[in-house]
Amino acid sequence: MNNPTQFASGRALDVICLGRLAVDLYAQQIGARLEDVTSFAKYLGGSSANIAFGSARLGLRSAMLSRVGDDHMGRFLTETLAREGCDISHVAVDPERLTALVMLGLKDKDTFPLIFFRENCADMAIEAGAVDVAFIASSKALLVTGTHLSTKAMHAVSSAALELARQNNVRTVLDIDYRPVLWGLSGKADGETRFVSNGGVTAHLLAILPLFDLVVGTEEEFMIAGGGADIMASLRAVRAATAATLVVKRGPLGCAVIDAAIPATLDDAFNDGGAQVEVLNVLGAGDAFLAGFLKGWLNGADYATCCRYANGCGALVVSRHGCAPAMPTQVELDYFLANAARLRRPGDDATLNRLHRVGVARPQWQELCVFAFDHRNQFFDMAQQNGADEARLPALKQLLVQAVAQTEAALRLGGKIGVLIDDRYGADALNAATGRGWWIGRPVELPGSNPLQFDWGRSIGSHLISWPKEHVIKCLVQLHPDDSVENRLEQEAQLKALYDAAQVSGHELLLEVIPPKSMAADANTVYRAVKRLYNIGIYPEWWKLEHLSAAQWQAIDALVRERDPYCRGVVLLGLHASIEELAASFNEARDSATCRGFLVGRTIFHEPSRRWLAGEIGDAALIAEVRANFEALIQVWRRTRGAQLELAA
Repeated sequence: MNNPTQFASGRALDVICLGRLAVDLYAQQIGARLEDVTSFAKYLGGSSANIAFGSARLGLRSAMLSRVGDDHMGRFLTETLAREGCDISHVAVDPERLTALVMLGLKDKDTFPLIFFRENCADMAIEAGAVDVAFIASSKALLVTGTHLSTKAMHAVSSAALELARQNNVRTVLDIDYRPVLWGLSGKADGETRFVSNGGVTAHLLAILPLFDLVVGTEEEFMIAGGGADIMASLRAVRAATAATLVVKRGPLGCAVIDAAIPATLDDAFNDGGAQVEVLNVLGAGDAFLAGFLKGWLNGADYATCCRYANGCGALVVSRHGCAPAMPTQVELDYFLANAARLRRPGDDATLNRLHRVGVARPQWQELCVFAFDHRNQFFDMAQQNGADEARLPALKQLLVQAVAQTEAALRLGGKIGVLIDDRYGADALNAATGRGWWIGRPVELPGSNPLQFDWGRSIGSHLISWPKEHVIKCLVQLHPDDSVENRLEQEAQLKALYDAAQVSGHELLLEVIPPKSMAADANTVYRAVKRLYNIGIYPEWWKLEHLSAAQWQAIDALVRERDPYCRGVVLLGLHASIEELAASFNEARDSATCRGFLVGRTIFHEPSRRWLAGEIGDAALIAEVRANFEALIQVWRRTRGAQLELAA
């Protein structure tokens, strides 16, 4: 079926989503009663917000029209949308109400206990003044969800937005989004019930249906919209009220599209069967469906393509935990649709999981100047040698964070600065660095171990649970491709366990590969070690490598380009080299396409820290000397790359 919908050209936005913007707390214990759940994962939620998020992830220019509280959760929501590329310019901050919250459980494939905490919440208090005609007119389409028709005030705001849309050649979309509890038709804790027949709700919806060009809902939602005795009678009642294209979501049967007279049965309509997958969580799948449909519809694709996108997105989300973070990118969706026949359990496919991980929007680090002071044994030895109490080391590392902050400000290096800090002596320093927008690495290896051991034991995944998501896992491994079989296999098993743990936790991974000094190495040793890790299915976001020649850099560039085009890059390590030696290393890497910068430590901190621990200098002098070393190294790096430092006024 062709899609005859005409959209205005030259619009800045593809779709504006008006409606629910809330925090979802998803139970992490699958199979437990909600009463017995012990921990939750926090996600962006709310049907309109999920659609805006999913649309942006698929490449549409989406915007959100809603309201959040002046609270931490409201900021989480707006920051999450913004990171995904969604316009949040018309998400207002409510000084009096809190951001809405939903708690959800996953008891089994058919039971999803759900509680809406939406009493007088911010997103149900959108003010009429928020509906700006210029903003509405800047989009191809406006989407409204049914929840925002459930109160008099929000019905008025939604109606005003729809009238402005129709006056300005903006196509209009209704996601029926029927939740009986939000219409006061079920108990306050009964968010799970999806259908309660009610003549008042039906009349409410029928009255506003003429304002829409596209109406999307499940069979139960069309039953409430039309109020008929069965789905076909309800669809005929809906058609009597509107000429809109109707899209009926049919769960595992896919969906039906009706853009003319209502046929005798749904099977007589245009149908797309969709992909068949094992269900983990149906919550939010409809939002993913609509995001996928809009991707095709707004780009003028035929209905077969729209439905294929929609059903593919829905299938992926029902197979995953959560809704918004489970939404696919276009490259991920294309891969799934091309392989859907064999992907009954999408979560088991390594390629799909990797595409889901690497394809989403992430902070870009085209240049990295990282001060590494994650050293543990070296700081302990330094304290011992200078007669200093080991208890002073946490304070020392906090001072080093201050030095980095001053360097960032002085050299205007926002988005290019980073730190590498341990949690043995640097826990307070890590806390001080977190949340500043820096690149932050954190080691997991037991210093000096070969074969590799983790600092906190083999259960590395349980340790990562407490880490902020912005922390990058850094693991140094003394890896040689010609090592004994027993040692090499043990190292590789540890690295694979770490890699798998990172896939679950969501943290990025940096592997620092250094051949052991006890073994002979040649020009290809590091290259072969990196290639071996790719061969066994390990794809870290970052590599940290020692000095390489220009020819070796060309080989590394080619390997990374071939094996992992999503790799974030390679950074240079220091190994206590002098600034002159590092300058030579930087020069060899100057033409590398993958080298993003450096992670250097002892060259910067060793002598100032020794003097501070010995009582020869105070805090201010320590910071000044560390800054001088760090900034000199940054100057060398930038000069090698043909860049100049921009000093703060």
